[in-house]
Amino acid sequence: MKTVLVTGSSSGLGKSIIEKYASNGYNTIITYLTHENEALKFNEYIKNKYKVKSICVKLDISEEDDIQNLYELILNEFSKIDVLVNNASICNDTLFEDKTKDNFMKIIEVNLVGTFLMSKTFGKLMYNNKNGSIINISSNNGIDSYYSESLDYDASKAGVINLSHNLANVFSPYVRVNTICPGWIETPMNENMSDEFKNKEINKILLKRFASPEEISNLVYFLSSDEASYINDSVIKIDGGKVC
Repeated sequence: MKTVLVTGSSSGLGKSIIEKYASNGYNTIITYLTHENEALKFNEYIKNKYKVKSICVKLDISEEDDIQNLYELILNEFSKIDVLVNNASICNDTLFEDKTKDNFMKIIEVNLVGTFLMSKTFGKLMYNNKNGSIINISSNNGIDSYYSESLDYDASKAGVINLSHNLANVFSPYVRVNTICPGWIETPMNENMSDEFKNKEINKILLKRFASPEEISNLVYFLSSDEASYINDSVIKIDGGKVC
Protein backbone atom coordinates (compact mmCIF):
# COMPACT_ATOMS: atom_id res chain seq x y z
CA MET A 1 0.00 0.00 0.00
CA LYS A 2 1.28 3.47 -0.89
CA THR A 3 1.73 6.30 1.60
CA VAL A 4 1.31 10.06 1.19
CA LEU A 5 2.61 12.85 3.43
CA VAL A 6 0.80 16.18 3.16
CA THR A 7 1.96 19.19 5.17
CA GLY A 8 -0.61 21.56 6.56
CA SER A 9 -3.37 18.99 6.15
CA SER A 10 -5.72 19.60 9.07
CA SER A 11 -7.89 22.08 7.14
CA GLY A 12 -8.52 23.71 3.79
CA LEU A 13 -6.73 22.44 0.71
CA GLY A 14 -4.46 20.05 2.62
CA LYS A 15 -7.47 18.33 4.14
CA SER A 16 -8.99 17.85 0.71
CA ILE A 17 -5.72 16.42 -0.64
CA ILE A 18 -5.51 13.88 2.18
CA GLU A 19 -9.06 12.72 1.55
CA LYS A 20 -8.40 12.34 -2.18
CA TYR A 21 -5.47 10.02 -1.52
CA ALA A 22 -7.25 8.08 1.24
CA SER A 23 -10.21 7.51 -1.05
CA ASN A 24 -7.77 5.89 -3.48
CA GLY A 25 -6.35 3.53 -0.85
CA TYR A 26 -3.29 5.47 0.32
CA ASN A 27 -2.04 5.43 3.88
CA THR A 28 -1.94 9.04 5.02
CA ILE A 29 0.24 11.26 7.20
CA ILE A 30 -1.63 14.34 8.39
CA THR A 31 0.40 17.22 9.80
CA TYR A 32 -0.73 20.32 11.65
CA LEU A 33 0.81 23.14 13.62
CA THR A 34 -2.06 24.94 15.39
CA HIS A 35 -5.33 23.07 14.72
CA GLU A 36 -4.74 20.03 16.92
CA ASN A 37 -8.35 19.10 17.71
CA GLU A 38 -9.43 19.47 14.10
CA ALA A 39 -6.45 17.40 12.94
CA LEU A 40 -7.12 14.58 15.40
CA LYS A 41 -10.80 14.40 14.48
CA PHE A 42 -9.96 14.41 10.80
CA ASN A 43 -7.43 11.62 11.31
CA GLU A 44 -10.08 9.43 12.97
CA TYR A 45 -12.51 10.24 10.17
CA ILE A 46 -10.00 9.16 7.52
CA LYS A 47 -9.21 5.88 9.29
CA ASN A 48 -12.84 5.00 9.90
CA LYS A 49 -14.21 5.96 6.50
CA TYR A 50 -11.45 4.70 4.21
CA LYS A 51 -9.98 1.88 6.32
CA VAL A 52 -6.41 3.03 5.71
CA LYS A 53 -3.59 3.53 8.14
CA SER A 54 -3.28 7.17 9.10
CA ILE A 55 -1.23 9.10 11.62
CA CYS A 56 -1.51 12.70 12.77
CA VAL A 57 1.62 14.65 13.74
CA LYS A 58 2.34 18.18 14.94
CA LEU A 59 4.95 19.66 12.62
CA ASP A 60 6.69 22.99 12.13
CA ILE A 61 8.22 22.65 8.69
CA SER A 62 10.74 25.39 9.44
CA GLU A 63 12.22 23.38 12.33
CA GLU A 64 14.74 20.71 11.34
CA ASP A 65 14.28 18.79 14.61
CA ASP A 66 10.55 18.47 13.94
CA ILE A 67 11.24 17.14 10.46
CA GLN A 68 13.82 14.65 11.70
CA ASN A 69 11.42 13.37 14.36
CA LEU A 70 8.74 12.93 11.70
CA TYR A 71 11.21 11.13 9.46
CA GLU A 72 12.03 8.60 12.17
CA LEU A 73 8.35 8.10 12.99
CA ILE A 74 7.53 7.43 9.35
CA LEU A 75 10.34 4.90 9.03
CA ASN A 76 8.96 3.06 12.06
CA GLU A 77 5.32 3.22 10.99
CA PHE A 78 5.52 2.89 7.19
CA SER A 79 9.19 2.32 6.26
CA LYS A 80 8.74 4.66 3.26
CA ILE A 81 6.59 7.28 1.61
CA ASP A 82 5.56 7.41 -2.03
CA VAL A 83 4.26 10.97 -2.30
CA LEU A 84 5.18 14.22 -0.57
CA VAL A 85 2.84 17.19 -0.98
CA ASN A 86 4.38 20.42 0.30
CA ASN A 87 1.19 22.30 1.01
CA ALA A 88 1.81 24.14 4.31
CA SER A 89 2.34 27.87 4.01
CA ILE A 90 1.53 31.13 5.76
CA CYS A 91 0.51 34.58 4.57
CA ASN A 92 0.51 37.92 6.36
CA ASP A 93 -1.30 40.53 4.30
CA THR A 94 -0.42 44.00 5.54
CA LEU A 95 0.17 47.41 4.05
CA PHE A 96 3.57 47.68 2.38
CA GLU A 97 4.73 50.39 4.76
CA ASP A 98 3.89 48.18 7.76
CA LYS A 99 5.99 45.21 6.64
CA THR A 100 9.21 44.48 8.51
CA LYS A 101 12.26 42.34 7.90
CA ASP A 102 11.15 39.91 10.59
CA ASN A 103 7.69 39.56 9.02
CA PHE A 104 9.22 39.03 5.59
CA MET A 105 11.75 36.47 6.76
CA LYS A 106 9.11 34.46 8.65
CA ILE A 107 7.13 34.00 5.43
CA ILE A 108 10.26 32.94 3.54
CA GLU A 109 11.35 30.63 6.36
CA VAL A 110 8.09 28.68 6.34
CA ASN A 111 6.97 28.78 2.71
CA LEU A 112 10.31 28.44 0.95
CA VAL A 113 12.86 27.11 3.44
CA GLY A 114 10.28 24.71 4.91
CA THR A 115 9.58 23.31 1.45
CA PHE A 116 13.32 22.88 0.92
CA LEU A 117 13.83 21.08 4.24
CA MET A 118 10.90 18.71 3.71
CA SER A 119 11.96 17.95 0.15
CA LYS A 120 15.57 17.36 1.09
CA THR A 121 14.66 14.90 3.85
CA PHE A 122 11.88 12.94 2.22
CA GLY A 123 13.07 13.33 -1.35
CA LYS A 124 16.26 11.55 -0.37
CA LEU A 125 14.20 8.75 1.19
CA MET A 126 12.22 8.33 -2.02
CA TYR A 127 15.37 8.60 -4.14
CA ASN A 128 16.99 5.78 -2.17
CA ASN A 129 13.88 3.70 -2.80
CA LYS A 130 14.13 4.65 -6.49
CA ASN A 131 10.52 5.80 -6.63
CA GLY A 132 8.48 8.79 -5.57
CA SER A 133 6.72 12.03 -6.39
CA ILE A 134 6.93 15.50 -4.87
CA ILE A 135 4.16 18.01 -5.51
CA ASN A 136 4.92 21.56 -4.40
CA ILE A 137 2.00 23.93 -3.94
CA SER A 138 3.02 27.36 -5.17
CA SER A 139 0.51 30.00 -6.33
CA ASN A 140 -0.33 32.11 -9.34
CA ASN A 141 0.93 34.90 -7.05
CA GLY A 142 4.37 33.50 -7.84
CA ILE A 143 3.82 33.89 -11.58
CA ASP A 144 1.59 36.75 -12.66
CA SER A 145 -0.71 37.91 -9.85
CA TYR A 146 0.83 40.59 -7.69
CA TYR A 147 -0.43 42.28 -4.54
CA SER A 148 1.75 44.67 -2.53
CA GLU A 149 -0.05 43.53 0.63
CA SER A 150 1.27 40.00 0.09
CA LEU A 151 4.58 40.69 -1.66
CA ASP A 152 6.45 38.54 0.88
CA TYR A 153 4.09 35.63 0.20
CA ASP A 154 4.32 36.23 -3.56
CA ALA A 155 8.14 36.19 -3.39
CA SER A 156 8.13 32.96 -1.40
CA LYS A 157 5.86 31.26 -3.92
CA ALA A 158 8.03 32.39 -6.82
CA GLY A 159 10.95 30.88 -4.94
CA VAL A 160 9.11 27.57 -4.60
CA ILE A 161 8.84 27.38 -8.39
CA ASN A 162 12.57 27.89 -8.85
CA LEU A 163 13.35 25.47 -6.02
CA SER A 164 11.19 22.81 -7.67
CA HIS A 165 13.15 23.01 -10.92
CA ASN A 166 16.36 22.39 -9.01
CA LEU A 167 14.84 19.56 -6.97
CA ALA A 168 13.71 17.83 -10.15
CA ASN A 169 17.33 17.79 -11.27
CA VAL A 170 18.71 16.72 -7.89
CA PHE A 171 16.34 13.75 -7.55
CA SER A 172 16.45 12.65 -11.19
CA PRO A 173 15.70 10.02 -12.44
CA TYR A 174 13.78 8.38 -9.60
CA VAL A 175 11.66 11.15 -8.06
CA ARG A 176 9.38 13.33 -10.13
CA VAL A 177 8.99 16.92 -8.89
CA ASN A 178 6.12 19.08 -10.12
CA THR A 179 4.63 22.38 -9.04
CA ILE A 180 1.04 23.58 -9.16
CA CYS A 181 0.02 27.22 -8.97
CA PRO A 182 -3.57 27.63 -7.83
CA GLY A 183 -5.51 30.84 -7.95
CA TRP A 184 -8.30 31.60 -5.51
CA ILE A 185 -9.79 28.59 -3.70
CA GLU A 186 -12.95 28.34 -1.61
CA THR A 187 -11.28 27.56 1.72
CA PRO A 188 -11.82 28.77 5.30
CA MET A 189 -8.83 31.09 4.83
CA ASN A 190 -10.87 33.16 2.37
CA GLU A 191 -14.21 33.15 4.19
CA ASN A 192 -13.66 36.55 5.78
CA MET A 193 -12.87 38.53 2.65
CA SER A 194 -15.34 41.27 1.81
CA ASP A 195 -17.95 40.68 -0.88
CA GLU A 196 -16.59 43.71 -2.74
CA PHE A 197 -13.06 42.30 -2.92
CA LYS A 198 -14.26 38.79 -3.76
CA ASN A 199 -16.44 40.01 -6.62
CA LYS A 200 -13.53 42.10 -7.91
CA GLU A 201 -11.29 39.02 -7.96
CA ILE A 202 -13.98 36.80 -9.52
CA ASN A 203 -14.31 39.28 -12.38
CA LYS A 204 -10.61 38.70 -13.18
CA ILE A 205 -11.25 34.96 -13.67
CA LEU A 206 -12.50 33.60 -16.99
CA LEU A 207 -14.61 30.94 -15.26
CA LYS A 208 -16.10 33.59 -12.93
CA ARG A 209 -15.70 31.64 -9.71
CA PHE A 210 -13.15 30.41 -7.20
CA ALA A 211 -11.94 26.79 -7.37
CA SER A 212 -13.23 24.15 -5.02
CA PRO A 213 -10.54 22.39 -2.95
CA GLU A 214 -11.47 19.14 -4.71
CA GLU A 215 -10.59 20.59 -8.12
CA ILE A 216 -7.07 21.31 -6.89
CA SER A 217 -6.79 17.94 -5.12
CA ASN A 218 -7.69 16.14 -8.34
CA LEU A 219 -4.69 17.70 -10.08
CA VAL A 220 -2.35 16.93 -7.19
CA TYR A 221 -3.41 13.29 -7.17
CA PHE A 222 -3.13 12.97 -10.95
CA LEU A 223 0.41 14.36 -10.99
CA SER A 224 1.60 11.70 -8.56
CA SER A 225 -0.24 8.87 -10.29
CA ASP A 226 1.02 6.37 -12.86
CA GLU A 227 -1.10 8.17 -15.47
CA ALA A 228 1.29 11.13 -15.12
CA SER A 229 4.46 9.05 -15.10
CA TYR A 230 6.19 11.22 -17.74
CA ILE A 231 5.21 14.59 -16.27
CA ASN A 232 8.23 15.97 -14.47
CA ASP A 233 9.72 19.40 -13.69
CA SER A 234 6.45 21.04 -14.78
CA VAL A 235 4.70 24.14 -13.46
CA ILE A 236 0.95 23.99 -13.92
CA LYS A 237 -1.41 26.90 -13.30
CA ILE A 238 -4.88 26.02 -12.07
CA ASP A 239 -6.64 29.34 -11.68
CA GLY A 240 -9.64 29.29 -14.00
CA GLY A 241 -7.87 31.46 -16.55
CA LYS A 242 -7.23 35.18 -16.34
CA VAL A 243 -9.16 37.89 -18.16
CA CYS A 244 -6.90 39.67 -20.63
